[in-house]
Amino acid sequence: MELSKKAMSIKPSTTMAISSRAAEMKAAGVDVVSFGAGEPDFDTPAHIAQAGIDAIQNGQTRYTPAAGTPELRQAVCDKLKRDNGLEYEPAQVVISNGAKHSLMNTFMAILHEGDEVIIPAPFWLSYAEMVRIAGGVPVIIHTKKENGFMMTKEELENAYSAKTKAVVLTTPSNPTGQVMSRADLEMVAEFAVSHDILVVSDEIYEKLIYEDDKQHISIASLGQDIYDRTIVINGVSKSYAMTGWRIGYAAAPLPIAKLMASLQSHMASNPNSIAQAATVVALNGPQDCVAEMCVEFKKRRDYIYEREEAIPGISALKPEGAFYLFVDVSGLYGKAYEGQKIESAADFASILLEKKYVAVVPCADFGMPDYIRLSYATSMELIKKGMDRIEEMVKELK
Repeated sequence: MELSKKAMSIKPSTTMAISSRAAEMKAAGVDVVSFGAGEPDFDTPAHIAQAGIDAIQNGQTRYTPAAGTPELRQAVCDKLKRDNGLEYEPAQVVISNGAKHSLMNTFMAILHEGDEVIIPAPFWLSYAEMVRIAGGVPVIIHTKKENGFMMTKEELENAYSAKTKAVVLTTPSNPTGQVMSRADLEMVAEFAVSHDILVVSDEIYEKLIYEDDKQHISIASLGQDIYDRTIVINGVSKSYAMTGWRIGYAAAPLPIAKLMASLQSHMASNPNSIAQAATVVALNGPQDCVAEMCVEFKKRRDYIYEREEAIPGISALKPEGAFYLFVDVSGLYGKAYEGQKIESAADFASILLEKKYVAVVPCADFGMPDYIRLSYATSMELIKKGMDRIEEMVKELK
């Protein structure tokens, strides 16, 4: 029996593969330090968790409307107006099972077979696979470190074709941690409007910015023309340490939102009712917990970047947001550890895990094969231990 060629063509998640191997080693008693998956190590704030408990006790355990409860859709509208200066009606908002689900709904709703989607590299590896699942073709722009990994107008124009349907933005970025400036966003907005294409704006890390001179700006706020062409993606996983609750959302022009809700009704019925109730409290309640987590992430960012910069042969831009350090290890190519030669970031990551018990993500599937990604969404104690081991291994290279 022949199975789906499309399904078999999809690449497995590198981050999940690394995390699984690290988990296997831990289960076998190995003291592994993992800089792998991007998941805050904080507990969900108590008042949000209590809202989930209250929802269960109050019987909020049944189906909800496919696009989410009226209360949560309104809470998202209020949040977007308060934080981003965006005016949406609840009918334009679709609540989904995590921001990843929101993205998949988006691509399913907007793409014809063969439509092209411009994705700047480095990118979160699932973007390209989602586009392919939806029948689209990812067109990758390989951005440059000297440009802060930001697209230039020339690169965008060169990537455009008659089949281009959308461009994907993520700010702050996974994996670089860089934040798009107003000027960067205005350039993309002008490009999208002039070519009459859509923008898929992933803003899941918006609350995690560490520099006083940087701020999150939603591209949809730059004018009516770009608002009408933008699908804003966000959620509560990163900012509120709610990864397991699986709530994301999209805000979009009404025809797109209706299509997304229709698709979701057939594929997933509705998001978890209990998690939706908790998310209302997360968005509407006190935000001190977010600020406190951000302060701790900044301490970790400063420490891990300082340690990385002191190790010869590797380099990185200082992250401005999110919780990742994106490290160029090409300066170590040609060297070897106990006879094992390093010729790629994947080689470095493999040797590091098997010999020094540190898990990092090699970034070939993020469009940048010379880089690794380190998530500092883990304790300072583990960051120190992991960086000690990385430094030790680099010093032992021959």
